[in-house]
Amino acid sequence: MAKKPTARTEFVMFDVVYEDGSQRSNRKVDANLLGGLDGDEPARTAIMEQDRAISEKSGVPPLAIKSIKRSGK
Repeated sequence: MAKKPTARTEFVMFDVVYEDGSQRSNRKVDANLLGGLDGDEPARTAIMEQDRAISEKSGVPPLAIKSIKRSGK
């Protein structure tokens, strides 16, 4: 029996620079959050939520984001 097609979630990758100068590349953000009048600004909120979840698990406080930009291909 053939498998049912699964819904595909498209992601956009972002490079994040933090206030301390560190950088994280290729952070995934759901493409459905982006576009419209806010452009890529919802990506900042999504990445902050990811950082908060990572912080809770690791016990290390999250860093403040200085800038975000889409990753180059």
